[in-house]
Amino acid sequence: MKIIARTEALARVRRLLRDQPAVALLGPRQSGKTTLAQQLLHEAKRGERFDLENPRDLQRLEQPLTALEHLRGLIVIDEIQRRPELFPILRVLLDRRPLPARFLILGSASPELLRQTSESLAGRIGFVELPGFTLAEVGAAHLRRRLLRGGFPRAYLARSDDVSFTWREAFIATFVERDIPALVQIRNPANLRRLWSMLAHRHAQVWNGAKLAASLGESYPTVKNHVDLMTGALVVRQVQPWLPNLEKRLVKSAKVFVRDSGLLHALLGIRTFRELEGNPTIGASWEGFVLEELVARVPERDVFFWSTHAGAEIDFVWRRGNRLVGFEAKWEDAPSMTKSMHVALTDLDLGALYVVYPGPTRYRLSPRVEALPIDELESVLSRLGARG
Repeated sequence: MKIIARTEALARVRRLLRDQPAVALLGPRQSGKTTLAQQLLHEAKRGERFDLENPRDLQRLEQPLTALEHLRGLIVIDEIQRRPELFPILRVLLDRRPLPARFLILGSASPELLRQTSESLAGRIGFVELPGFTLAEVGAAHLRRRLLRGGFPRAYLARSDDVSFTWREAFIATFVERDIPALVQIRNPANLRRLWSMLAHRHAQVWNGAKLAASLGESYPTVKNHVDLMTGALVVRQVQPWLPNLEKRLVKSAKVFVRDSGLLHALLGIRTFRELEGNPTIGASWEGFVLEELVARVPERDVFFWSTHAGAEIDFVWRRGNRLVGFEAKWEDAPSMTKSMHVALTDLDLGALYVVYPGPTRYRLSPRVEALPIDELESVLSRLGARG
């Protein structure tokens, strides 16, 4: 199988390990966390890895302080959310001076994992999120393949679209039937799968929990809890509305996205790019893809959407200090100005608005609006001061 370097993620983890006693590498299962950790272990030349899904490693950690306190170098603990009781032990180990070892903890992020780290390891740990392959990692020439199959390494690198689709279906089944129940008690896993499918059909739309609850025969709090659970497990993303102090009536509910485009298409039953091109959901799929490329480079907490009840909207608004930059995602050969763009430029006083599309040419639509090829998004964000 071809190896695709995760250069940017590796650099971020290395930087944090120099400054922090521990780093948490978070991402959904099968996103490549273990492979990256093994590369770092090889570089460190001294260290050890514990896999908390391996019975032997679990046995070794029956007395965790005894097992870990004498180790040196880089210590990797994989799937740490399965043993939250390790966090207080880690706090003791990270406070030693001099520090004989640094810790890289891997987790399929969950609310429990984040709560434990914030309470037990505050000020002692840095965070790196590892999504699927970005477009920069696979190359712009493979845009269609990346959009269709998503970013999970095994899905993207599969020898055919059929093999990729089968892998993604298996991932979805395993996630619902095993991964989520291992974290929290789910009364009806089948309804969780149905909810995920419903979210896929409402991908990039404003959240309406009451309708989903009625369709599932569940209470609104249960459905909201399940969506939050999938958000915490990094398979769903909720984008909050930008609510400036304006007199206009604005949409105030979040938009919900299936984070990985490949999982989205598997949930929708879309197997090939030809099927995707002929499907009316391609615009929403592209919007989610652009979102993931955006939040791979800017903090998620600074990305919003803007929508009025009169119908004007901008897909994404990035708050950079006191400045707002807008992003529209258009699956078109040659996007042009829209009424919503004119309204947003005036109402939000956008410093710039970029219409991100799959074409090859960058061109200006107005003094503050540009059509931007997706492969130039990274350079524009870097110029605007996004993190590396």
